[in-house]
Amino acid sequence: MKATSGVEDPQVRRARGPARVPQKGQDTQIGVARPVRTLELVEPTVTIPAPDPLREITLGGCACVQIWVEGGVSSQGVVSSRRRGRGTMKVVGLEWRRVRVPLRKVVKHASHARAESENLIVSARLDSGAVGHGEGIPRPYVTGETLETAFEMLRGWDLDRQLGAPSSFEEAVDRLANLETPARAADPRGAFGNAARCALEMALLEAFARGFDRSIGEALVRMAPPEAGLRLNPTTVRYSGAITAEGVWAERIAAWKMRLYGFHQVKVKVGVVGQNDPERLRRFRRILGKTCDLRIDANEAWDVSQVEERAQALVPFGPTALEQPVPHAQVEVLAQLRPRLGIPVMLDESLCGWGDAVKAVELGLTDLFNVRLSKCGGIGPSLALIGLAKRSGLGVQLGCHPGETGLLSAAGRQVATRIADLRYLEGSYDRHVLAANPIRQDITFGYGGRAEPLEGPGWGVDLDSETLERMTLDRESW
Repeated sequence: MKATSGVEDPQVRRARGPARVPQKGQDTQIGVARPVRTLELVEPTVTIPAPDPLREITLGGCACVQIWVEGGVSSQGVVSSRRRGRGTMKVVGLEWRRVRVPLRKVVKHASHARAESENLIVSARLDSGAVGHGEGIPRPYVTGETLETAFEMLRGWDLDRQLGAPSSFEEAVDRLANLETPARAADPRGAFGNAARCALEMALLEAFARGFDRSIGEALVRMAPPEAGLRLNPTTVRYSGAITAEGVWAERIAAWKMRLYGFHQVKVKVGVVGQNDPERLRRFRRILGKTCDLRIDANEAWDVSQVEERAQALVPFGPTALEQPVPHAQVEVLAQLRPRLGIPVMLDESLCGWGDAVKAVELGLTDLFNVRLSKCGGIGPSLALIGLAKRSGLGVQLGCHPGETGLLSAAGRQVATRIADLRYLEGSYDRHVLAANPIRQDITFGYGGRAEPLEGPGWGVDLDSETLERMTLDRESW
């Protein structure tokens, strides 16, 4: 669907060229070497024995760190003169994994219940030795993807044609902004393959950022349309709490935890068969207090014939948003129903790509977009959707997928800390939700949902190769 009424396709915007952003200072990052069998330097081309643990190696102005471990991965790279802008960088290795992520408890909503998640983690290696990682979460009931289709797509990705060998960080970012999924041409919604694209884009973006010694923030600002309002310098953010569908006492305990933990916003799952939603919201409002920003998520649970009655029964409890009240197949009916519901509508399952977003704006289907990095195809497409929402006067929630690991949480944090005026923010539940997490750092939000910007190269986190190995069910590479 072509954009009209002032809605511009991001491909057209990219053709005009991205906005220029300030350049980072030329300070050189020195890494800590870990034992590998050999370390190969690109400039000059020398092979040296593996160093002792925690010993730094310097040769010809290049600092060497762990790059690629047989049977494992590293977030580190090689600091060379390429990072100062000379030469080109090319992808020479790609690995993708099916990873089992166990959850601390069953997460239940109207569309699904899960005790674990199967995620996709991609690692990309450049000829400079720089390595990056990314994550995607295929959900058949959202974008139609599975781990099997993601693997198939990654086998057929023509990165030589789409990326080539960029000679600068700006060139690499511009090419990544136009990264196309092999199946997109046959997909009318432009959503199939979004999780695979997200994981691949994240991995490549981090690899090039490390390779050219540049920040992820610079890439985000360059990728984003002006309307998205991204800033290079990140700030502290506050995440929302969430109450899933459980028994009465479990929900009471969850609500009290939200209050005692100081959350200013809480989302409640509604629409589950057998539950009395008006009674539940009355109970939550009584526990959370009048000042708590309470919103609800139906996860496509209500048929179009029910939605007006169901929504209006919840209006007395002051919800500030109603997320995805009807199935995607019935979403166009919201053009007539939305003004009568008495609660602002947010699209989620019906907002998976650019075509969905343009349709929602043109038909007046929503008041807010729920943008999730994996669901929406990665950093670039998500920033384009945020820009469209703001240009159209709509609110934005930067959401998350239940079961995402700290890797995707870190990417969400990098985006969230640089965007002004997010209406709601979800994610970084790591320690509260995950029974295993393949990153070394704990980036779970703190009291009140507050979280600081992440520091360091790349996404600001490092993969724990041993934990990742234990979580891996299957892998392929080239």
